Amino acid sequence: MPQTIPDLVREVPVYDEVDVLVCGGGPAGFCAALAAARQGARTLLVEQTNCLGGIATAGGHNHLCLYTAWASREIVVSGIPYEMVNRAVEMGYGAWDHAMGAVRGGNVDFELEGLKLALEQLAAEAKVGLLYHTLFADAIVRDGQIVGAYVQNKSGRQAVLARRVIDATGDADVAASAGAPFEMGRPSDGACQPATLMFLIGGVDWDRVEAFRRRDRNLVDVWRRAQEAGDMEPFQDRIMGWWWTPTRPDQVGVNFTHLVGTDCTGARSITEATIEGRRQAFHMIPIYRKYVSGMENCYLISTAALLGTRESRRIVGEAMLSEQDILARRAWDDSVCYGSFFIDIHNCTGPGMDAETARPEPGFRYPIPYRVMVPRNVDNLLVAGRCISATHVALGSTRVMPQCAALGEAAGTAAVLSLESDRPVRSIAVGELQRRLKAAGAIVDEDDIAAANTAKAQSVQ
Repeated sequence: MPQTIPDLVREVPVYDEVDVLVCGGGPAGFCAALAAARQGARTLLVEQTNCLGGIATAGGHNHLCLYTAWASREIVVSGIPYEMVNRAVEMGYGAWDHAMGAVRGGNVDFELEGLKLALEQLAAEAKVGLLYHTLFADAIVRDGQIVGAYVQNKSGRQAVLARRVIDATGDADVAASAGAPFEMGRPSDGACQPATLMFLIGGVDWDRVEAFRRRDRNLVDVWRRAQEAGDMEPFQDRIMGWWWTPTRPDQVGVNFTHLVGTDCTGARSITEATIEGRRQAFHMIPIYRKYVSGMENCYLISTAALLGTRESRRIVGEAMLSEQDILARRAWDDSVCYGSFFIDIHNCTGPGMDAETARPEPGFRYPIPYRVMVPRNVDNLLVAGRCISATHVALGSTRVMPQCAALGEAAGTAAVLSLESDRPVRSIAVGELQRRLKAAGAIVDEDDIAAANTAKAQSVQ
């Protein structure tokens, strides 16, 4: 048993009282806060870093996909998730679908600082309250209902009282603190997908890199040769992502470090993983220079401020999305958005991909139900983003950022509907939630997909 000491008994000042408190400013939290504020709710978003965007900005992952059905041009994600990145593109800080093999409308690459600016502009226009450099500390729960949260920042420990709370921490920090049940890792041994520390390199001749990759996009043979020669450590065996935008033509965001065994809910573990990820990033620079055509003069610009987490806690909700549901494209009466990404599971114990990874047929997409965001045992709390109620394997698809963002928009809308109807979030009128999402431009069902793609076709003509 670890040593313990009594906590301080003290009065904690109330920082604010709001309608909706959103914990976490990544794609899910940002879209939740924007959706709530646009419907007139007094909304506060607290974020641990110094910007909005989460993994897309502080995490250095300057690429979002998938907005379309798998290997298709058919749009399945719209609304605020589309708006948040398109604002950056319109400002000149990114581009849609430029990469080799990209499907039109499915992927967007952007400058990290440009997306930060775009998101802050959108938040200001909607009058979203922001509090940066602020950690969620503990849930405030009374009689089974969450009524706010304790937060910690340079001003000390404070309380935020809220009528509804949205957990967009990615790790279900709020839900776990409030006593909601959760699962973590794969059922056989509790192992989670490895984390990654993104890094940014400059001095790249991207045209030559793309030409070099045409035979082997993930360069598996290149890394094998580098390892056989003793130049590269065997922590990884394929590119997980080199993200490039024409607005920064000599720079590439790199998704390559592989941090097996990381517990992303533990401070010591994420500290050690961050140090190791940075070491792996520096380790790769001379290897890129030696082995990759077009990277002979590359150099490290930065490593991400936020560790990239693929898996940690997943709540147990009123419904749980399984891989069988996803692959069967199961219909749900309470669908609030669509996913379409392949089941992407990185090897929990070594380099490369897990055997449970599954790539679907072109046009694949599936609905996601509202109930996966409603945790058991705690009222007036919604969970949006990576930590929804899903199995370990299903998470391999649902965890990508456009889907997390779409869930966030649904959560923010549901929170306001709950307030207006004076009903707990678990018993709102889902039909009205779906109607409001549709009115805001979100895609909820097959009719919305057909309408969105008809409008897209007409706009191109």
